[in-house]
Amino acid sequence: MTARLALLCRHPIKSIGYEEITRATLSEGRALPFDREWAVAHEAAKFGRALSEWAPKLNFLRGVVGHRLMAIRATTDTDNRRVTLTHPEAAPITVAPDDPKDAERLIAWLRPLWPAERPAPAFVGHIPGQAMTDWADPFISILNLASLRELSTRMGQEISPHRFRGNLWLDGLPPFAEFDLIGKTLRIGDAELEIRQRITRCKATTVNPDSGQSDADTLAALKAGWGHQDFGTYAVVTRSGEIAQDDKVTIL
Repeated sequence: MTARLALLCRHPIKSIGYEEITRATLSEGRALPFDREWAVAHEAAKFGRALSEWAPKLNFLRGVVGHRLMAIRATTDTDNRRVTLTHPEAAPITVAPDDPKDAERLIAWLRPLWPAERPAPAFVGHIPGQAMTDWADPFISILNLASLRELSTRMGQEISPHRFRGNLWLDGLPPFAEFDLIGKTLRIGDAELEIRQRITRCKATTVNPDSGQSDADTLAALKAGWGHQDFGTYAVVTRSGEIAQDDKVTIL
């Protein structure tokens, strides 16, 4: 069995745009660089307007309740401090999220894409060294393209990997073999990652990342086909190193 790293993705602003990249430098005990580097808090956030530490996802704008956010795409500049966002219903915008004026521009850009009945976007949060992922742990998600193809076949339609907001997509494994890797370590390029747990999915995965509309009941298909709603795994970096698209994946 020969597996390779087929696709790398990051999401510079939590739930607001996905970006395909070709390489990354992983650091032991750290998340994927510039993945969920920023997050947009809403007016009902428990911490008010002073984000000082990791906080649960319910405090932020999310695709599970704001489906149109799922159609945002992101591109970062060479120093990873400015992000260009595009959406089929909005003009492109380029912002430096750490700049207060740009953060206000971003909030204004997001308002029409966010449900009016929900607490409104309030401010952009950032904690140096802490990714604003769904878990406080420095997880990197690892998923399997063969599992995605199996799910697509069962549903009778092509399911985009970007529904799942994953980081590293492997190809060459049997479908759902990633669950058998829990507790094992993978070597990808120069880095090593230990697979820790499965990822249970939410309704954000029902949303088409091209349209921002819910059009595929991924959760029902997973439940009917495999008896659960898990898709993909979380891993932690145990050895720092460079990884790149098409790198060989070795199970240690």
